[in-house]
Amino acid sequence: MRIAELSRESGVPVPTIKYYVREGLLPGGRLTSPNQAQYDEAHLHRLKLIRALVDVGELSIAETKDVLASIGSPGLTLHETLGKAQVATIPHRKTHVGEEALEAATREVEDLIARRGWQVRATNPARQWLAEVIATLRALGQDDCLTLIDIYADAVERVAEADVHTILQRPDVDSMLEGVVAGTILGDAMLAALRRLAHANASAEAAQPTAPDPRLQQRADP
Repeated sequence: MRIAELSRESGVPVPTIKYYVREGLLPGGRLTSPNQAQYDEAHLHRLKLIRALVDVGELSIAETKDVLASIGSPGLTLHETLGKAQVATIPHRKTHVGEEALEAATREVEDLIARRGWQVRATNPARQWLAEVIATLRALGQDDCLTLIDIYADAVERVAEADVHTILQRPDVDSMLEGVVAGTILGDAMLAALRRLAHANASAEAAQPTAPDPRLQQRADP
């Protein structure tokens, strides 16, 4: 198909497709003349994946490029190959908490990993990510939220086991890699949406229409 047809099939404007090609997110088409190129179903599939990562996963173009690069960068073993793809999905963030608070949070993360017997490399950036979250919660005085960390860990263990089992059923490494990338980023979005739906339900179930929460009444009083 020509680029105009690729645009129609994907819903992505031609200038955007050309931009993705220039940035290395999308492979160029097969040249049939100096000014014409042909694209195939693989291009269409990759384009849909790019839009999912950008629009639903809310990744930047640079982050999307890094994540997609992991698909074509295998390790020495299947575990290492899938691990590279999974690590590539971890967002790069800057923390504003102090060094001392971050060091204390890092120790909490190490204790959590040891307590749960998780096999996680010391270089895994998710360790730092979690430490930054913990330090930020403490800086905000939200320490009671951290009492839930093992409840969260119980839940994500079940999710992670199901994720890995599902991915390993795929027929080849390439589809496994794509599943890790798309499944992790879009799975995060799905979990966030489900959590908010569950919050709405839990709040509704906990509501007492005939007995308003006195704390809310106090805030409403002048």
